[in-house]
Amino acid sequence: MRNSRYIFSLITAFLGRFKWILLSGTIAGILFFLALDVFSRDNFKGKDQRIGIVGRYRLDNLPNSIISDVSSGLTTLSDSGKVSSGIASSWENKDGGKTWVFHIRDGEVWQDGKSIDSRDIQINFSDVIIERPDLRTIIFKLQTPFSPFPAILSKPIFKKGFLGTGVWKVKKVTIVGNVVEKIILSRLKENNIIYKFYPTEETAKNALKLGEIDKLNDIFSFQPFDSWKTVSVSKKIDYKKFAAVFFNLAKDKKTADKTLRQALTYAIKKDKFSENRALGPISPYSWAYNPQVKPYEYDLTKAKEMMKELSKETLNNLSLNIATTHVLLPQAEEIAKNWRDLGILVYVQVISAIPDDFDAFLGILDIPKDPDQYSLWHSSQEATNISNYKNPRIDKLLEDGRTITNEIERKKIYFDFQRFLIEDSPAAFLYHPVSYTITRK
Repeated sequence: MRNSRYIFSLITAFLGRFKWILLSGTIAGILFFLALDVFSRDNFKGKDQRIGIVGRYRLDNLPNSIISDVSSGLTTLSDSGKVSSGIASSWENKDGGKTWVFHIRDGEVWQDGKSIDSRDIQINFSDVIIERPDLRTIIFKLQTPFSPFPAILSKPIFKKGFLGTGVWKVKKVTIVGNVVEKIILSRLKENNIIYKFYPTEETAKNALKLGEIDKLNDIFSFQPFDSWKTVSVSKKIDYKKFAAVFFNLAKDKKTADKTLRQALTYAIKKDKFSENRALGPISPYSWAYNPQVKPYEYDLTKAKEMMKELSKETLNNLSLNIATTHVLLPQAEEIAKNWRDLGILVYVQVISAIPDDFDAFLGILDIPKDPDQYSLWHSSQEATNISNYKNPRIDKLLEDGRTITNEIERKKIYFDFQRFLIEDSPAAFLYHPVSYTITRK
């Protein structure tokens, strides 16, 4: 008992004499370990990932591969183009597709922790009236029925300050003029992802060579990195794009002759470019894809027979120019060689944008998320109808396809659209391009 009192008195005296030293030491220890944790996260978690992207983008049209990590849309789209719920748990249409009512899912929050309500959904459409009868409902009233509307609303939406709903946050955006130069994404306990944008593949490749980036995404040519031992190269088939030769159907052009267009299409050795044939302008993974269309397999004999059907006026001094970008120059040269086998004089022109005057244009285009291709083939779309294509039957199918909301009926419409369009040959559909990603080891 005496020993216990002695030990207690000794401890009390010790704490009384050294309490400030012990307290300050404890606080210093806590601060040290907190600082060590922060320092280790910032300095030992690894390097930020620097990724190069080719293209000029504004804030409102950044690649979906980037912004889909930051936020969601009211809806989401599968690879087949099927629409499912996103921020909205459900929706319905009224007035045959003129009025669309979306119901916001309970529990959806922004990255600042605040609940999402209808007032936050700021989407601007021309000639669309937006109503918000309550915090969970948003109504879009269109002037005319438009069946692809739910697919359009799959585009990720943001709150002021570029706040989204995803696991990655926008930490910083650098803009030069109105073009995004760099965007940094952050995530708790993860390295930052830094996306840098370059106007051409060549400038992006130079950035990789100089060590400005560690990875280069989705380019069409991996040379000269095929001989580099310090990088790895992976490839993928991009079924969201197609390569095609667009013929100019303007009245003063010889390519306005359907027989000539079909002969030119048969004469192209399509397997020379890729085994990933594109039979038409719709992805083979789309719910609206029609595999039963004319394939235009290479047939030089048939092409020559069709050339004999052409009028003397068309055949007289027949020469064509094929315009394309620098990236697709090898493919354009190959096509020119194929057409010369038909006895045609062919010139290849390298351009930076689609020219006003051309006979044929070789390009790679994005396939819309929805099978609606009104902007590319309808006769009223002068700014985007590359081929100057005019066909009343195709116009009617495209008009019906975007006004009828029943998916079974829409599928039949787009099956017919593909069949008649490809028969008419305003373009020679070639392949789905292969893209390459180059990563430093």
